[in-house]
Formats: sequence, structure tokens, C-alpha cells
Amino acid sequence: MARAINKLSARTAATVTKPGRHSDGGGLYLVVDPSGAKRWAFLFRWEGKLKELGLGGIVTVSLAEAREKASDARRLVASGINPIEAKRTSSAAAKHPTTFGGFADQLLADITPGFRNAKHRQQWTNTLQTYAAPLRDKRLDSIQTDHVLEVLKPLWLTKHETASRLRGRIERVLDAARAKGLRTGENPARWRGHLENLLPKRQRLTRGHHAALPYTDVPAFMVELRARDGMAARALELCILCASRSGEVLGAEWSEIDLKARIWTIPGTRMKAGKEHRVPLTDAALAVLSTVIQARTSTTADFVFPGLRAGRPLSVMAMEMVLRRMKRDEITVHGFRSSFRDWCGEATSFPREIAEAALAHQVGDATERAYRRGDALERRRGLLQAWAGYLCETSSEQVVPPRPTILA
Repeated sequence: MARAINKLSARTAATVTKPGRHSDGGGLYLVVDPSGAKRWAFLFRWEGKLKELGLGGIVTVSLAEAREKASDARRLVASGINPIEAKRTSSAAAKHPTTFGGFADQLLADITPGFRNAKHRQQWTNTLQTYAAPLRDKRLDSIQTDHVLEVLKPLWLTKHETASRLRGRIERVLDAARAKGLRTGENPARWRGHLENLLPKRQRLTRGHHAALPYTDVPAFMVELRARDGMAARALELCILCASRSGEVLGAEWSEIDLKARIWTIPGTRMKAGKEHRVPLTDAALAVLSTVIQARTSTTADFVFPGLRAGRPLSVMAMEMVLRRMKRDEITVHGFRSSFRDWCGEATSFPREIAEAALAHQVGDATERAYRRGDALERRRGLLQAWAGYLCETSSEQVVPPRPTILA
């Protein structure tokens, strides 16, 4: 049988004078001292010992407020958190307010070593620093649903995947803050039963789709792209020529590239499927790399596309910013992979499995993949050569447009 709660009335609490503990149920007690002073206490067991959490005197804390505080404490205990320690942490935070940004940075330092690859770590960092910028200076205990919606709404319909991931990461930061006693109450970034009622539902069949140019429009786009200066523009050009993911290009290191063999070998740690992937380098791709080599300021630089900060590649937003400067907000970097796949299926006779292999997609079941020993490198080379020729609007790759200068 469940224990009774709310056994005390406001009148009883105000008039009782007998010294001792008077139970309201659920661990909440009104404690009357021999001196007649009255205070609220929450009793609970922690590691086998009975503990008492003070909730305040009856003069300043009403019965209803005491019950609410006791309810919060019960939830902490049920979550494996000592409410006394949580109160101490919260008190310290009140003296030295903890902001969302400061706490998020510390949390990332704690959890990202367990992430699978550097790309995943960088995505978390950039998401919480860039898109969650309006939250960074706010105190953790002050963040409400309206604040979260202010961050999500501008992205929700135009970049739904980004917004969805952002929401989940904000939720995790706020959950961690609550676990450390830095905030109480429900998580304002929670989806089920909360934000799902406040944000429009995404259209069906859109998961995983990225806004893309029709493949027939990509050659004209490439002409415009090749005319632009800058390291990020060259990174985007290589990304399109190789039908690669943006993270694969931005994280590329010179040690992965064999210019003589015309092969770029991406280690499994940087691939979505966790498996090494070899990319055949066409004449057009080598022309991009040649331009980048000429712009190198250090022969020891590791990254093919170094960023402004020493030892770091270009930002994950670098190629997206190229699209914005080109006034092409309606498309995404990842969408060029879709353009490539549509071109393969509609304008060429290359087999489906070769096109999928060029995109580093797994084809067939586990048994079929086990018997497919090779990676069809040379057949994929022919496919990418044809793609580069199409993008250059030439019958072959013998004519490569002149390269623009990379500005420092």
C-alpha cells in the first residue's frame, strides 16, 4: 500500500506546538523545536544512512512551497542525486552564476573524448557556439522554453536536421546542469510532450534529404565557384568533384593523399561507416590540390585546408558560408552528393553499385559485402572522370579552367 502524503493541513502546521517531527508524508516533516521554532525538513536514505535536508522555516516557507521542494528532492533521489549536495552546488552557483556557454564548454571537455571521431566533436562544439549563441550568456537556471524556441525557430523549417540536432544538444546540456543541481524543474528543450506541441511537424519523407541543385544546373554553378578566390571555395570545389562529405574534405590531411598514385585514402576514423575509403583523384581534383599546394605557407602543415587557427582545419561552416556569399541559401553542401547521384542514375550507364561506392555507401547485405573483396577503385575513377568532365562542360578532362588565386 502506498504511503499517504499531504497529511498535514495549513491550520495544523500553524497551530501545532508539540516538539518533534510531524509527518506530512513522502519524507516531508514539520519539525517543532523545544524552543517552539518550526521548520520544514525532508528525510531520505542515502547510502544506507538517514539524511535530513532543511527546506526553510515555516515563517518564510508555506506548506505548499515545502511540498514542492520535497517533490523536487524526491525526484533527485530517484535520479541518483543527493539533494543535499545538489543544494550546496546550487548555492555556490547562485553566488557565482553559471552560464549556459561556460557550462556547455566544460561539459564538452568531459564528454567529447568518448566521441567516435574529430568531426563529431567539432560538430557539437560549433553547434553550441554558433547556433546556441543567444543562450550562452544566460544563467542556466534562467533558461525557459521561450529562450529555446528563440534559438530553434529560425532554423526549424530551413535547416531541420541542424535544428533537430541543436535541440538535442541543448537538452543534454540542461539535463547535465540539472544533474549537478544547477537548475531544477522540467527541461525546456525536451521534445516529447513539450516542444513537439510548439513547433511545426516536419514533412514526411524528408529525413536525411538535403536541399540540392538539379544536376543540370551544377556545371553553371561550378563556373561561378571556380571564379571565386579563397581556401573555402577550393574546399567546396574538391568536395563536389569527389562527391565527398564536407567533413571528409575539411579534415583531409596531406598524409592521406598520394599525388603520384592519384589516390586520397580517408581513414575509417573519419568516415561515417567507420571503414577506410579510397577516392580516385581526377585531373580536375589534382588541379584544385595543386592550387592549394601553391598557397601553403608551411611545408609541415597537416591539413589540406588549414583554418586561421594553427593546427586546425577550416571551420565546418566554411563551405556553407561560400554558398551564402554566392546568394545560394536554397542549397546545401551535402546536397551536391544528391546532384551527383541523380546524374549517375539519369545521365550515365554506370552501374548503381559503382555510384553508391563512390558515395561511400554500403551496398548489399553482409554476405554480399563479404564476397566483394575490392573497392572498384578504377571503375570509380572512370565515373568521377566523367563527372568532372560533365562539370567542366567538356568531352574529357583535357581542358581544365584556369585556377583563381587563393587569398591569404
